[in-house]
Amino acid sequence: MANPDTIQTSSAVLTDLPPVQIEGKPGDRAGTQAGASANQSAATGSVEVSFVMPCLNEAETLKGCIDACWKCIRENNLSAEIVIGDNGSTDGSQQIATSNGARVAHAPAKGYGNALMAGFAAARGKYIIMGDSDQSYDFSEGMRFITKLREGYDLVMGTRFGEGKIDPGAMPFKHRWLGNPVLSFIGRLLFKCPVRDFHCGLRAFSKAAYETWDLRTTGMEFASELAIKATLKNSRITEVPITLHKDGRSRPPHLRSWRDGWRHLRFMMMLSPRWTLFFPGVALVVLGLVLGALTLFGTTVIAGVSLDVHTLLAASLFLIVGYMWITTAAAMRIYSLTSEIGPPGPRVEKMFKHFTLERGLIAGVATTIGGVATIGWLVWVWAQKDFGALDLHTTIRPMITGATLIAIGVQTVLMSVIYSMMGIRHKAGAGAGATK
Repeated sequence: MANPDTIQTSSAVLTDLPPVQIEGKPGDRAGTQAGASANQSAATGSVEVSFVMPCLNEAETLKGCIDACWKCIRENNLSAEIVIGDNGSTDGSQQIATSNGARVAHAPAKGYGNALMAGFAAARGKYIIMGDSDQSYDFSEGMRFITKLREGYDLVMGTRFGEGKIDPGAMPFKHRWLGNPVLSFIGRLLFKCPVRDFHCGLRAFSKAAYETWDLRTTGMEFASELAIKATLKNSRITEVPITLHKDGRSRPPHLRSWRDGWRHLRFMMMLSPRWTLFFPGVALVVLGLVLGALTLFGTTVIAGVSLDVHTLLAASLFLIVGYMWITTAAAMRIYSLTSEIGPPGPRVEKMFKHFTLERGLIAGVATTIGGVATIGWLVWVWAQKDFGALDLHTTIRPMITGATLIAIGVQTVLMSVIYSMMGIRHKAGAGAGATK
């Protein structure tokens, strides 16, 4: 028979995971006003705030973080609880958490995102305040976040820059002047995310809004995904200044600067292919068209530079590669809208309506036929000369043109099939949602 003090829930991550187990009851630290309040709230189902912390061997600092949460709860008379998303600690962190009135949600799969999602799944509060369990953030500042959430904001981000403060030694030089500013700028540029400190670990949000964001990443990039998805879902977002303190651990942090920085950047680029694929692809196609127009019918001399068949071949390469980048960017964008961000907006609906499989096949086949006809004409010319030697200078141009048309035509046919499959999946998903 299952232990009545153990709750089974699931964590929404990219891979199938075992259920998450939650140990402890609100108010296990008997005799405190906060514990009694949390216990009563759990019984009535009226928990307003859940403090959630990821934890992996944080025995040195965990108690201090929990005490700061209880301080915020007591001083502001909050109906609240504390949940620790434990990621397999082996230093007794779980026992420290439960003995100090917190509940422990066990995340069986490693990763910062996994630990947080386990804690979020176990949280029963209307609002969630998340932060690291290394004492780099002061949870007694939590009322700043709660006030904004009560005003109707969906996500409240802490900011360590601007009006915020960074204690001496609290943030490495490369994080303060390179990593955080660059990644925050990219986040604002690509997604119009209205925050200055994209990767501040102390933040708060309503659980109702969180459940619409469909967060999936399991590592450190989870912090980026949360801010990005909230922005793309048109959530109300604001910032409050906070202080970053030097953490209290004697061991190195779990964060690996270059590896985790790359994971953040990779995720942002994958979710916004405009800058990584579409715009570079457009630039290549334009360059290819210009060079092709200059060399298609003969040699062009510009400022003493001769552009001939070699330039035409380069133009063909630019056109093919650029077109591949554009069509791949479109596929990635459709996927991100239908599967990650969703529901698709009017522009995507219009695209599915006008760019049908049949129209794509007609355009692709027509382009391919044009290329085959061009090369076929060359074969006919060759046959007229009894398949003897040809003048390379005059025949290579139509050969390059025909090969380019065939490549683009085949690519159009293949991508039309892929787009159509995505459209079918989108319509199926929309139909399923309508029947709920």
